[in-house]
Amino acid sequence: MQHQDMVKKIGDGNGFIAALDQSGGSTPKALKGYGIEENAYSNDDEMFALIHQMRSRIISSPAFTGDKVIGAILFEKTMDGTVDGKQTPTALIEKGVVPFIKIDKGLEDEANGVQLMKPMPELDALLTKAKGLGVFGTKERSVINSANREGIAAVVAQQFEVGKQVLAHGMMPMIEPEVNIKSDTRAECDQILLEEILKNLDALPDGTQVMLKLSLPVKAGLFDPLVDHPKVLRVVALSGGYKRPEACAELAKNRGIVASFSRALLEDLRAQMSDDEFNASLASAIDEIYQGSTKKVAVAA
Repeated sequence: MQHQDMVKKIGDGNGFIAALDQSGGSTPKALKGYGIEENAYSNDDEMFALIHQMRSRIISSPAFTGDKVIGAILFEKTMDGTVDGKQTPTALIEKGVVPFIKIDKGLEDEANGVQLMKPMPELDALLTKAKGLGVFGTKERSVINSANREGIAAVVAQQFEVGKQVLAHGMMPMIEPEVNIKSDTRAECDQILLEEILKNLDALPDGTQVMLKLSLPVKAGLFDPLVDHPKVLRVVALSGGYKRPEACAELAKNRGIVASFSRALLEDLRAQMSDDEFNASLASAIDEIYQGSTKKVAVAA
């Protein structure tokens, strides 16, 4: 796939984006969910080797193809590794799956009801390396915990500033200001976030596009203006802690939004499964998420 093929696949393709980007702090939890306890490794190198084995098994599975999985988000160490003897981005592209990379370095402590991204002093070098490996775009995550307009405005402004840095490298930024689905003011967060994103989109130069990765809104259809915005290539949704059936049901209520699930994709996979069991379980999860991404249901106003 050339760059324009990737733009078309992500912008118009039927399917969803797999999030295979658990990093440092979330890796032990991901491994535990996969059936590997913390006593199975004694240092970070061994831990990351085990998570790479899991991701390699997913990517090399016959169930994981570009027919239903249009993209995949990688952790840097996964991008730098190999799958079946090929560099991971190459292995994805050969399966028709567009590669992205997670670029944020974690979150600051909460202030004004939000957690901004930590500084990324080596971002330009990472973007240069990733693009050289064939990676199409990036993903960067912040968190919104309460309906504080000043905090939400700061999150969105920071996201778009990083997005502009990504665009300058000829890559596609996936902007992810996650609303905590356990927030007591979640609906208000959704509304403020929509307003702040629209302000920042309107300020982008004509012809520029970004992607958005958002928590599923309390009010189905709230993000329709983002789905339809000419400066948005695609809106994708995170599962945000929902189990897969609930995440897919909520996703199906939102026109034009496709999944970018992590836990909801991986929740039934176990290291102890035979290859046949693993591939069947993965295929079932992919089918369910694909349906939620592509078969939408009408919701009463």
